[in-house]
Amino acid sequence: MSDSSASVERRFQGVPVSPGIARGEVWLHRPDDETPPRVDVGAEGVEAEVCRLEAALLQTRHQIQELHHHIAHSIGSEDASVFDAHLLVVEDRMLIDEVLRTIRKEHLNAESVFASVAGRYAKTLGEIDDPYLRERAADIQDVCRRVVRNLMGRQTRLSPPAGAARVLVAHNISPSETAQFLPSSVLGFATDQGSKTSHTAIMARSLNIPAVVALQDISQQVEHGDSVLLDGYRGWVILNPSAQTLAEYGDFERLKGKVEQELVGLRETECKTADGRHVVLSANIEMPRDAALVLRSGAEGVGLFRTEFLYLNGERLPTEEEQYEAYRSVLEELRPAPVIIRTLDLGGDKIMSALNLPEELNPFLGWRAIRFCLERADVFKTQLRAILRASTHGKARMMYPMISGVGEVRRAKAVLSECQAELRAEGLAFDEKMEVGAMIEIPSAAICADLIAREVDFLSIGTNDLIQYTIAVDRLNERIAYLYEPTHPAILRLIRMVAEAGHAAGIWVGVCGEMAGEVALTPLLLGLGVDELSTGTALVPRVKRAVQSLQSKECRALAAAVAEMDSAEQILAACETLARSKYPDLL
Repeated sequence: MSDSSASVERRFQGVPVSPGIARGEVWLHRPDDETPPRVDVGAEGVEAEVCRLEAALLQTRHQIQELHHHIAHSIGSEDASVFDAHLLVVEDRMLIDEVLRTIRKEHLNAESVFASVAGRYAKTLGEIDDPYLRERAADIQDVCRRVVRNLMGRQTRLSPPAGAARVLVAHNISPSETAQFLPSSVLGFATDQGSKTSHTAIMARSLNIPAVVALQDISQQVEHGDSVLLDGYRGWVILNPSAQTLAEYGDFERLKGKVEQELVGLRETECKTADGRHVVLSANIEMPRDAALVLRSGAEGVGLFRTEFLYLNGERLPTEEEQYEAYRSVLEELRPAPVIIRTLDLGGDKIMSALNLPEELNPFLGWRAIRFCLERADVFKTQLRAILRASTHGKARMMYPMISGVGEVRRAKAVLSECQAELRAEGLAFDEKMEVGAMIEIPSAAICADLIAREVDFLSIGTNDLIQYTIAVDRLNERIAYLYEPTHPAILRLIRMVAEAGHAAGIWVGVCGEMAGEVALTPLLLGLGVDELSTGTALVPRVKRAVQSLQSKECRALAAAVAEMDSAEQILAACETLARSKYPDLL
């Protein structure tokens, strides 16, 4: 920056991916040229290079495992699962064998060969018109950089300079780099590239680090030490903010603080609409220790307890006793509040090496969740027995994921009956009346919800996958992420269909996907007939405030009005109009 322009305010518009305001000095990250030198090591140096490669791969594997463990324990297993794919790259025999062959054939140093071979793999996958394979290309690039850095003895952690926390500006940041950020050193970050649905954006939101991406050339427009203000709500990066801008954002921060303080006071209040309709407000959790967050949030219980953490954090399958203790601890801490335990949802993007799951070209449509459990009865029964035994320690409920039709529900119920019979024979107690539900996250299940409702005690709509499968869009694919529309008319029809089917069968219907936490969509979900909303603990007070601000009649009127609309944008605008008229400060 020249002296003449140092004090002139400049604004850059990008895509907001993680909410929050960050103000401070720029920490500009321009990585050194990571292209490794090409060195002829001669025939006598080949085996030494092979040993160096094996050591670097082992070091990389340990680093990724540490990252996985850190994220799983600090944020949750869902976010940590990003690194399962990275481990697969390190263990990819086809890739590694080609690198070894090239080293031995051409007598070249390990880092140059690995960078070249992995680069070709990533380039080939990146050009294939398949979202999953393109995501693998990004994984290969991330892991390749880590392996090469280890071979060259360079630091693999993206660390700011010592001193005060900074706002990071870079061309791009990988998920593994984002996962290592500390709020004490990184106030927020802005990048030239990226999208709202990238793994990096998801990681930023999980870590509560404000972020703006897709700024084109922001890394070329700023310098180390520049004063910057980053607005993760509206996507602005403001260089050299003026006194007036700082005052405006100061007012905004004070208002935000006041709203947050008011939300804290809602913890002990009931989640009822202004005209008295009770809406059950639950929380989603990943780990047993999250139970304390549920109590602090003011939720009425747990609407989704993801159990994959037990399987993803170890090299062996968890025992019945280990699972029992985990479920028991949550049930006891939250008693008498209900806790809905989702049975194992491995597969797709969540893979455990001990299970030896086959690699699939399209794992999200493959052998996963209830499909896997019904085929691996040994794994399934161990979990069911643990849940049943823990059910005596609180109000346990259970639900099966990825149900596609009534046949899977019946097969799962048959396995559950076997477990109940075994426990009776062994003299072990369990709740004979524990409620069992089904997740509705596949279009076929939504269309057949009336049939499934006859077999279960409740239905829980997993909107994340329901949207993805209905519209046939991979929400992590940057090219088509714009098609991921929660207010698509087809999605609303399916939600209404499920709610009506559940009520006709005399059971309640909930939503446990991201839609449940979007306060702009709260009136729509209530109008469609949803009885329960389950969201992240941090969002519970906001959703409760939204519910308390609404009238049932106006929610039903909104649902009726949008049923006549034909575009997701028009429907979202109608929802936001009602929401802003009732709780503008939440938006």
